[in-house]
Amino acid sequence: MAKKCILILLDGIGDRSYKQFDRQTPLQAARTPNLDRLAGSGATGLFHATELGRALPSENAHFAMFGCDMAEFPGRGTLEALGAGIQLSPSDVAMLAHFVNAKPVSGSLCLVRDKIAASDDEAEALFSAVARYDAGDVSVRLTRTHGLYGILLFKGNVSRFVTDTGALADGSPLIEPQPWIECEDDPAAHRTADALKSYLMWVWKTLTNHPVNERRKTAHQLPLNMIATQRAGQVRQTPMPFKERWGLRGLSIASGIVYHGLAQYIGMDAEKVTDTGDAGRDLAHRLDIARERLADYDFIHVHTKTPDEAAHSKDPLAKLAVIESLDRGIGDAIGPLLADPEVFIIITADHSTPSSGPLVHSGEPVPMLFLGEGVRRDAAERFDEVAVGGGALGCVRGRELMYLVLNHLDRIRLEGIMDTPAGQPYWPGSVKPFTLPE
Repeated sequence: MAKKCILILLDGIGDRSYKQFDRQTPLQAARTPNLDRLAGSGATGLFHATELGRALPSENAHFAMFGCDMAEFPGRGTLEALGAGIQLSPSDVAMLAHFVNAKPVSGSLCLVRDKIAASDDEAEALFSAVARYDAGDVSVRLTRTHGLYGILLFKGNVSRFVTDTGALADGSPLIEPQPWIECEDDPAAHRTADALKSYLMWVWKTLTNHPVNERRKTAHQLPLNMIATQRAGQVRQTPMPFKERWGLRGLSIASGIVYHGLAQYIGMDAEKVTDTGDAGRDLAHRLDIARERLADYDFIHVHTKTPDEAAHSKDPLAKLAVIESLDRGIGDAIGPLLADPEVFIIITADHSTPSSGPLVHSGEPVPMLFLGEGVRRDAAERFDEVAVGGGALGCVRGRELMYLVLNHLDRIRLEGIMDTPAGQPYWPGSVKPFTLPE
């Protein structure tokens, strides 16, 4: 009987079909003998973290697939801040921030280039130049996390419900900070939007003639003269810990700070690993770590961001190469896990990421595979978005994934049984023993 679950998360592996692959997706076109062999040994289906067609970022998709209530979602800015070790109070607002090149066009600021290369020394100098600012009673602090990316932290009577300022496409205007329509009567939201606008105007003036940018212009490089912000977050409430919610001790093995922050926020432990540039070898290493941690954890999230990153390059061939590397890594490391009757394995993704076109992510479901003792076997012989469509799992949505985990670990509570006042979804619950009077 399976007692432990390992979730292998191939971030963004779903895609669309392309003429260069004879109208197949990169996953369909890739040579994946190991994933295909596994598909023939278990139950397959599709997964979407919320509703079909909705395009989700990784943090929202993970939050839903881990069975959390989206009303508890704190925003990506908060998760990355926590993952970077930034201390947050419940009233703080954290936003993602990165340096871009912009220019005035007809009285507005227009994004010229969003992603620009810069040296580490240049990045440090630019972050230092605009690290601290006060807008009335609101203090603004910028902390570098990596490269030209950082966290913009607002302290005071502030609100997360303000618009992004970053444009999603080069050549588009940067966006005016505004309160969300639902918060148009909230003074804190207006105060935050005003403070953000004041800070960004100061950034524009400060960086326009900064020595780093003067040197870049002399070298015929685009100056990094503006900051774009997005995905503001705030800790509105403390969510139920993962162990209490699902009765499982959880561990996340991932390289991105957003996943470290997510694990911290929902009450899972985090094993921080690094990417070496060899996607398959990195995944095999993470699976080896997962096998070593099975004694201490019941649910282990093993994550790789590489398919998503390859798709963001808008090169389907690059994504195909990453997928084939990951298949080799799975083949190298999954044997001992398959041989353990106490391990239940899930292979899936959080969302689809198109390798062409303007979208960041898209709303198609992703393939899913269950492996382990007692798992039904269906007729699928390949692991891809189409071959698994008629599989035994059907289309799994959101927190249904965690119910299926409990089900395959023989931990799902029979509906109607109340062994705890809270009606926990897992069995046996944290019961209060029947006591006899002294």
